[in-house]
Amino acid sequence: MSNPFARAKYLLAAHTPQQLPADGGYEVAFAGRSNAGKSSALNALCQQNALARVSKTPGRTQQLVFFDFPPYDNRFLVDLPGYGYAKVPRDLKAHWQAFLAQYFREREALKGLVVVMDIRHPLKDYDRQMIAFAVEHGMPAHALLTKADKLGRGAAGNTLQAVRKELLALHGDKVSVQVFSGETNIGIDEARGVIARWMEIGPRTPVRAS
Repeated sequence: MSNPFARAKYLLAAHTPQQLPADGGYEVAFAGRSNAGKSSALNALCQQNALARVSKTPGRTQQLVFFDFPPYDNRFLVDLPGYGYAKVPRDLKAHWQAFLAQYFREREALKGLVVVMDIRHPLKDYDRQMIAFAVEHGMPAHALLTKADKLGRGAAGNTLQAVRKELLALHGDKVSVQVFSGETNIGIDEARGVIARWMEIGPRTPVRAS
């Protein structure tokens, strides 16, 4: 499939609800623990090397970062703060928890959540919490098992089935799962297809006037 996200570009970063874009259109958010490969996945999905910052210091995303992608109008990819190994001050963590809770609860434009997990270490507490958060607020979630090139095909398939079985038991068909590798393009088209469907991107999708 052609890549609707190939022209993605940085739009803004929001540290408070007041800094968010006007609430309209379609947004898909990306969440993931530090070192899960979230920035690399975003870059691969958009066929860009440095759209989302890839840092050797985990947890550097400290704001909600919005990317738009011409010519599609009112459609945004949103990079959420990563947690895990990051040394985040307690007051900042409390701020983010409140901000994200409000974002998920009130944001009409938010159409789905992609939860990025290292396939070698899936379904940590944070992953489960974010997936449950999405389901509780009535939106679909998609588990992206990244770094699939680090495992053999059999091991990757076994992990996929185990994660799928657990999420099906917990959330039914509200959560989809796939393997993914930005390094070797495993699952690239599948992931783009999920996001495009949530954003209702298709032949009749409104585009910006030139």
